Amino acid sequence: MKIEVSAPGKLVLLGEHAVVYNRPCLVSAVSKRLRLKMEKIKRKLFQIERSDKKGFVKTALKNFSDKYGLDFGVKIKTQNGFSLQYGLGSSAAVTVSVLKGLAELAKIKMDKRELFNLAYQTVLDVQGVGSGFDVAAAIYGGTIYFKTAGKVIKKITDFNLPIVVGYSGIKADTPTLVRRLAKEKRKHPQIIGKIFTEIEGLVKEGKEALLKKDWPKLGKLMDTNQKLLENLGVSTEKLQRMIGEARKAGAIGAKLSGAGGGDCMIALVDEKDRTDVEKATRKAGGEIVKLNFSAEGVKLE
Repeated sequence: MKIEVSAPGKLVLLGEHAVVYNRPCLVSAVSKRLRLKMEKIKRKLFQIERSDKKGFVKTALKNFSDKYGLDFGVKIKTQNGFSLQYGLGSSAAVTVSVLKGLAELAKIKMDKRELFNLAYQTVLDVQGVGSGFDVAAAIYGGTIYFKTAGKVIKKITDFNLPIVVGYSGIKADTPTLVRRLAKEKRKHPQIIGKIFTEIEGLVKEGKEALLKKDWPKLGKLMDTNQKLLENLGVSTEKLQRMIGEARKAGAIGAKLSGAGGGDCMIALVDEKDRTDVEKATRKAGGEIVKLNFSAEGVKLE
């Protein structure tokens, strides 16, 4: 028995870092997808071909086997539909895809919540930290209002968003950045806590703005969120240069997306200004990543 599974990447619209501390974020599944082929084999062994995420694949196999048992072997071959450098959540996408595929091969009915719980546990087992929003985006698709560890997972939109994505050329190390900020929070709990509470307010306002397609409001919230992320020390000169040039070229709002320290920036645009914003982002040293937002979640191809 052979199957193919795919899961989307993600980008955060508002709320990164604060979401690790029991606050919400807005995250959108994107059209770049990670794909993998899985084949049931008689011998009880696991063959993993061409994967940069072997740690996640092996841990997903172990966790699934521990929970449900496996009386067959599996051959897995990953095909990355997006560069692992972009920070689009490839670890979560491969974890979700493996677990979804195993459930299909084993003929086990696993609902989205069960899949989330097992995939989130797998990510924590491998990297030790994380809020789970990338796992939720990979499973549910669309644009999601999410609260730490999946306390709330609410899909709020399925429509594409008018956003330009620019990659900074620097791969971010998310677990290291999360741990570094945790250390700062222990040193300055009131200062960091206040920033997180402000970010939480932006996310709640952003949810309403998104539902109404109030782009000027959402753009302002993105700009404010970026300033708060700069205050947390997770932005970089390169990201700020890209964001500044995008705004000058007509972006309604712009910010980094994700842990910071590199990866991508996002710029909300009026479609008439898209080309100008893309040119300005390139001029600032960014690489334009062409994708759509609110993509479909994990699926069998």
